[in-house]
Amino acid sequence: MTETQIVHPPVPGNPILRFTAFLFGGVAYLTFLFTILYAIGFVSGLAVPKTIDTGPKAGLFEAIAVNLILMSLFAIQHSVMARKSFKHWWTLFIPRSVERSTYVLCASLTLLLLFWQWRPMPTVIWNVQEPEMAMVIATVSFVGWVIVFTSTFLINHFELFGLHQVANNLVGREMQPPVFRTPFFYRFVRHPIYLGFIIAFWAAPVMTAGHLLFAAVTTAYILVGIKLEERDLVDMFGDQYRRYRERVSMLIPWHKLS
Repeated sequence: MTETQIVHPPVPGNPILRFTAFLFGGVAYLTFLFTILYAIGFVSGLAVPKTIDTGPKAGLFEAIAVNLILMSLFAIQHSVMARKSFKHWWTLFIPRSVERSTYVLCASLTLLLLFWQWRPMPTVIWNVQEPEMAMVIATVSFVGWVIVFTSTFLINHFELFGLHQVANNLVGREMQPPVFRTPFFYRFVRHPIYLGFIIAFWAAPVMTAGHLLFAAVTTAYILVGIKLEERDLVDMFGDQYRRYRERVSMLIPWHKLS
């Protein structure tokens, strides 16, 4: 999930429309919560009916093709709808107050489609059989998810997922202009949300071919997405973000790669 948001004033007028927008934003947020919690189980293989290593059997080439298509659909939706030009066009047809909620809902539905139609590739790449070490690796994966959630709250969790916008719109209050801040994790890496996802995806006691494909493709997409997002951040914050980029690492703490 991108860390940048476009802030819009509320839609004036009919209170019923404002309340409808608020309900829509609430549904989008609850859908996101369900999706992200299911994602933890999907990747970790815990407590969900279908995981990354279960589901209908398919041939190797079919599995690769279907899984790549599913991940490409998410990448296209996630990237295109995050661009300023698309937002400008899209808000000609929908209220600005629900733009972020619409983005979040579409991303969640695309991920749910991926979970539903994912084809397992069960060939084992590695299997950590020593129980204590396997537990350590599983814990590291859980820490990755904690970093993801914590990082969203460090900036503005409810704005990031659209709920703040529809709540302000409901009471007729304008959104405040974006403020550049670097709390806690953001002092060590520029993109802790993405770092958390990478940790969660790669820290696996049992790594199958399907899990490896998922982790590799999503990591590649994250690296591309960072470049696009940082372009938007430079446009938004100018030299302030350029100086931040010069002194803080992109993903690896205290190691200046870019």
